[in-house]
Amino acid sequence: MSSSILDRGPRSAWASLLTAAVFATALLTPATSHGCACGCGVFDVGTGALFPDGSGGTVFVEADFVDQNRNWSGTSAAPADANADKRVRSDFYTAGIQYMFNRRWGLQVDVPYWNRQFATAEEPSDVAVNTHAALGDIRIRGVYTGFSPDMSSGLTFGLKLATGDASYPNFDPDTEIGSGSTDLLLGGFHRGRLTQDSRFGYFLRGQWQQPLRSKANYRPGNELIGVAGAYFQGWTHADQLAITPILQLTAAYRGHDGGPDGHPEDTGSTRLLVSPGIEVHFSKIRLYAEAGFAVHDNVSGNQLVSRRNYKLTAFYSF
Repeated sequence: MSSSILDRGPRSAWASLLTAAVFATALLTPATSHGCACGCGVFDVGTGALFPDGSGGTVFVEADFVDQNRNWSGTSAAPADANADKRVRSDFYTAGIQYMFNRRWGLQVDVPYWNRQFATAEEPSDVAVNTHAALGDIRIRGVYTGFSPDMSSGLTFGLKLATGDASYPNFDPDTEIGSGSTDLLLGGFHRGRLTQDSRFGYFLRGQWQQPLRSKANYRPGNELIGVAGAYFQGWTHADQLAITPILQLTAAYRGHDGGPDGHPEDTGSTRLLVSPGIEVHFSKIRLYAEAGFAVHDNVSGNQLVSRRNYKLTAFYSF
């Protein structure tokens, strides 16, 4: 099964260094830029992700909301008329399952469904608005947690499949619901205690996403994302209800897109977000809510950015 962000016991020093290195790499990657569409890996590596703590399974449903409505160039806002694209509003809905076969090995499958509105100026005074909803790119990962007895450190590895719609005629390649590519996913995670009484703890997460096979006309940029967070687990009632406030920092890098339709001069970015959140845990059910606020955006060319995003997730363990 998978737990909330709880305290952990003794852990492997080697595994701690490994997962910390994944996060440090994300923070130290040189700035380049980000695609017009949201670097959606940000929603795939946050606190809503699962932390195994024993055999068994967890199912979850998640909703993410982001509105890219500000034109950005470099590290600051830019005039709206410098970018033909005016708005990308996205609602991401994901259903998934993680099942740990034993205390070492598990499997996670995420099935997303996206609803996206894209507004772009076909003429200076004519803005076309198109909305499209479809299945997104399914992610399948293996999970390994054999580094320490408490399963506090682990690795994830798998594929993002080209199942999403990448052919809607009114969207650009970088705003399509599907990227049209099959990508390698490699990640790591770790969590531990900050105090002996386990009321304060921390967690680290990271993931590298590398396209392996893509369409001839468009190749999405690779992505590297790291998350570091801290939490306070001191609000409990009758050993059944627990309320946990959480604060996390997310560093995200996306490389330039490639191919004839890739527009590398206007894709690629680095981002830094601060996200306060709260988790409510009752028996086998967990609810998690988060608001993310951008504190740094560095993009190539002119791109639409969102300065905040929102996440809601519900989990059920069995």
